Amino acid sequence: MTRLLIIQPDASDPLGPLGEWLTEAGAELDVRLPPEQELPSSLDGYDGLVCLGGGMGALDDSQHPWLVDVRKLLAAAAGKAVPTLAICLGAQLLAVATGGQVSEGESGPEVGPGLVSKKDAAWVDPLFADMPFLPDVLQFHRDVITVLPQSAELLASTPKYPHQAYRMNRCVYGVQFHIETTPDVVRAWAEADPEMAELTRPGALEDDTLISVHADIAETWRPFARRFVQLAAGQLEAAPESQRRLPLA
Repeated sequence: MTRLLIIQPDASDPLGPLGEWLTEAGAELDVRLPPEQELPSSLDGYDGLVCLGGGMGALDDSQHPWLVDVRKLLAAAAGKAVPTLAICLGAQLLAVATGGQVSEGESGPEVGPGLVSKKDAAWVDPLFADMPFLPDVLQFHRDVITVLPQSAELLASTPKYPHQAYRMNRCVYGVQFHIETTPDVVRAWAEADPEMAELTRPGALEDDTLISVHADIAETWRPFARRFVQLAAGQLEAAPESQRRLPLA
C-alpha cells in the first residue's frame, strides 16, 4: 500500500470524497487532526503528504501553535521531494514554509464554484496535463498567496488571483482552491460565514448548483487523485526539471 499522511488542520474541512478517491487508487491514509492528534516528527514511513484547508491563517501561530509543525513537515516534503498535495490553507502553509508570502487578498475573497485556467507548465505536468483547460473548482478563502516560493512553477491561475496552483521540486503541489468538499460542507461554511457567502454570484450556493458543480469536480479531480497516488507509489514519473533559467548578468 502507498501510505499517505493526511494533515487536517480544521474539523470543518474533512477529507471528503478526496479520501475515497485516494483510497480507491490504492492509498493507505493516516489522518491527523491537530492538536488532538499529534503530528509525526518526520515523514519517514510515508510515501506522500496531503495537507487540507482550514479557517485559520497560515501564520496564526499564537492561536494554533501546532501550525509550526505543519510548516516544518511541508518544508521537509518540499526539500526531500516527497509527493505532496497541499489544498487551500495547505497551499498557503506550503508557500510560507518555502519562502513565499501570504496575505489577505486585496480584491476581496474568492467564494463559490469557479474555474481556473491552466498555465503553460501544466501541459507537461504528470498530474495536470490530462485535465481540461478550465478545470472546475470550489473557492472559499480570504487569504491568498501573493508571492510564490522562488523555485515554484505556476500551473493554474484566475484573473482575480494568479497563484491558484503551483509545483515545486517536481512533485510537490499546492492548490489554492478546494477539490475535497461536498455540498453539505460548503453549505456549512456559508452558514458559519454569511458575509463570505454573500460575495458569491446569485444562486451559486443553492443545492442544485452545488450538486452539479461537485459532480463536475469529481469528473476532473478523481483521475487527478489517482495520478497523485501513482506518483507517490513511484508508478508515475515526476515532472521534468524546471526549464526556467536565471537572467544573464
